[in-house]
Amino acid sequence: MSPTQLLIVYCLGIAGFSLIGGLLPGWIKMTHTRTQLVMSLVSGLMLGVAFYHLLPHSAAMVGGSHGIDTAVWWLMVGLVVMLLLLRVFHFHQHDFTDEDLAQHDHHQHGEHESPVHGLSWVGLSLGLAVHTLIDGVALGAVMLASSSAGGLIGIGVFLAILLHKPLDAMSIVTVMAAGGWSRKAQTSANLVFALMCPLGALLFFFGVDVVADSRNYLVAAALAFSAGAFICIALSDLLPEVHFHSHDRTKLTLAFLLGLALAYAIGSVEPAGIHVSTH
Repeated sequence: MSPTQLLIVYCLGIAGFSLIGGLLPGWIKMTHTRTQLVMSLVSGLMLGVAFYHLLPHSAAMVGGSHGIDTAVWWLMVGLVVMLLLLRVFHFHQHDFTDEDLAQHDHHQHGEHESPVHGLSWVGLSLGLAVHTLIDGVALGAVMLASSSAGGLIGIGVFLAILLHKPLDAMSIVTVMAAGGWSRKAQTSANLVFALMCPLGALLFFFGVDVVADSRNYLVAAALAFSAGAFICIALSDLLPEVHFHSHDRTKLTLAFLLGLALAYAIGSVEPAGIHVSTH
């Protein structure tokens, strides 16, 4: 399978999982513990992918003595940009408790004030949309960086995004439901969000050649930038929510370590030599 075909498969998988995430609240009850376990696993996976895959890819593409310096510089830019996005849009909404939703139901009967404003989902969606576009750039960049290697290139980044998108989609739909939005509006928002990551991936993959002279540097910068974004998401968004829950510490820690181990193990599936500079 060519890198283009593989990227399309990845995009379809991510879009499908994102759609399912948005539908999950209406199908099954995602308990607090289950959600926290998924977040722990994804945190470990994203950190591992950032350090074991994205950063080495970036340094290898730049090559020479400046490779690691350039990669670390762009990593810091990505981390700071994502941190600012988290601050501005406040999209820490991965675990909406039953108590919150119960308060909303009471509000509809005039008993309590709703914990969610009707337009709260707009800020959440904007933040997550930019976030998922960056995820898409990460996927497109890693496919370009490894396009000559063949095999299951980019599988680590793909899995990190694939497992994270349902959480984000579930957040948007849950907040919209709590704000009183119709099922049709929730479905439309879910569909648009599911297409954002594939859009970012395909635009970067096919559009970067417009600046052919700087292609390698831009891909390397995008990889390192994405690594910084992944690190920030894991450490500033996902893990703090898990950390402040004293229960199930052993389970959550094991899930986190499993995510790290999975990210490292993915290296054995990817083609050999893709982290080695060709300069």
